[in-house]
Amino acid sequence: MPSGHIHDMKEVREIAERNIRELLDLALKIFHKDRELARRYVDMAFRIAMKTRTRIPKEYKRLVCRKCRNLLIPGVNCRVRLQPRREPHVVVTCLNCGRIVRYLIKRRRKSSMEPLTETKS
Repeated sequence: MPSGHIHDMKEVREIAERNIRELLDLALKIFHKDRELARRYVDMAFRIAMKTRTRIPKEYKRLVCRKCRNLLIPGVNCRVRLQPRREPHVVVTCLNCGRIVRYLIKRRRKSSMEPLTETKS
């Protein structure tokens, strides 16, 4: 009987992830027309994720302020700055609540799989 429960939980999480993506897509589409409705969609998506213990996809997670749960649209309600100093990073500031988030920019390393050039003597 417990194995059926695990299978059901997988199904529940798949449905939840589909609903989360759909709600966040709707929030992005409707943001410019009705910001409050967009915020409500985001809130519903986060509630579904918490209740089913499902992760919100990374591409959507970065579009939402964790403090006020508003969609972050650059130039509208958030500021995006590039900081090239010591550790290059992107600074995103929510203009609603003031929360600041920093995302590190990883530098590309030369691939170790590149063929070595041989010198002839």
